[in-house]
Amino acid sequence: MLNIMKLTLLSGLLCLTSIVADAQQTKILTADKHNEYGLVYSLPLTALRIEVTASRTVSKAGPYYQYAGKYLGTDKVIKSDSEVWSITEVKITPYGVPDRENSYLMQLKPGATTFIGVDSDGMLLSINAEPEKSSRVAPEVRKTPGEPVFNDKEYLQYVNEDFIASQSSAKRAQMLAENLMEIRDARIALTRGTAETMPTDGRQLELMLQSLGHQETSMTQAFTGYVYTDTLTRTYTYLPEDEGTTTLFRMSDFAGLVDSDDYSGVPVTLSVDMLSEGVLPADAKGEEKKYPKDGVAYCIPGMARIRLSVADKKLWEGEMEMSQFGVVFGLNPALFSSKKEQSYAIFDAATGALKEIGNVGQ
Repeated sequence: MLNIMKLTLLSGLLCLTSIVADAQQTKILTADKHNEYGLVYSLPLTALRIEVTASRTVSKAGPYYQYAGKYLGTDKVIKSDSEVWSITEVKITPYGVPDRENSYLMQLKPGATTFIGVDSDGMLLSINAEPEKSSRVAPEVRKTPGEPVFNDKEYLQYVNEDFIASQSSAKRAQMLAENLMEIRDARIALTRGTAETMPTDGRQLELMLQSLGHQETSMTQAFTGYVYTDTLTRTYTYLPEDEGTTTLFRMSDFAGLVDSDDYSGVPVTLSVDMLSEGVLPADAKGEEKKYPKDGVAYCIPGMARIRLSVADKKLWEGEMEMSQFGVVFGLNPALFSSKKEQSYAIFDAATGALKEIGNVGQ
């Protein structure tokens, strides 16, 4: 006969850092004399993995931006240096961590062939079936954004000695604009086939056009400015104790994603709102079923709405099942210990819910 006994352990419910490595190892536990024919397992609490991708755009004014209107005929220029961060993508997925407050003992008789699959932390994944690997969160590696790379002196490769010798920025701007016009005229002549010296083959033409295009870009940027963009992805984890809102991290215009206690940025909040509680199964008369004697515990999760926001702007919203808002029920132990027709069961690693049950060998 199977016997389930509830055990009390210490717990830690709130976690804002990475917890364990990804793709946890799974184990098969069988009852034997060394464990007094008892198998201990736990059910999961549902934690959240929040992957945030942010984009950084650094802008730098060109040395001759004030002359862009006169020589290039445009006012679309960068006039001052700036750095702007924005969150471009958010992914939130659930995963399970063991409920240290509640563990269960499955007591078996000598000679029983029943076995259970658990992960490395003892969370129940299966009975009489190979367990699926439970997806966890890899330790977070925080990378400081590198210095932006601006090639803001490259245009100097394409100017003459008079430009270098001049002490007047206005005169330099004029000479640079004249060089730029010559480059553009040369590109047009090559593409039309009217250049004084035409390349001998298509590959040479391509290389010449690329070189002229590069020169044109570097000279133009000296007027219009430079833009550098990169992205940074960070992973946060959170284990909700109950409904509520917490500041997960902050968003700074100068440093991007910073810690929740760094007040240089605006708070990015994670809210968890219960939509429905887990409901115990009912019989044909609509009455709640009683917990089976020595039942094999599993979770019937509740539903919650998860939302990540910054300054009242929604970054991500979705609904997912969570064990914290669920109820624990039990499967009849005879299903798994019968010698005639033995059953198997597979459980959700994130919620402890029953995913599949059937007869072994079918």
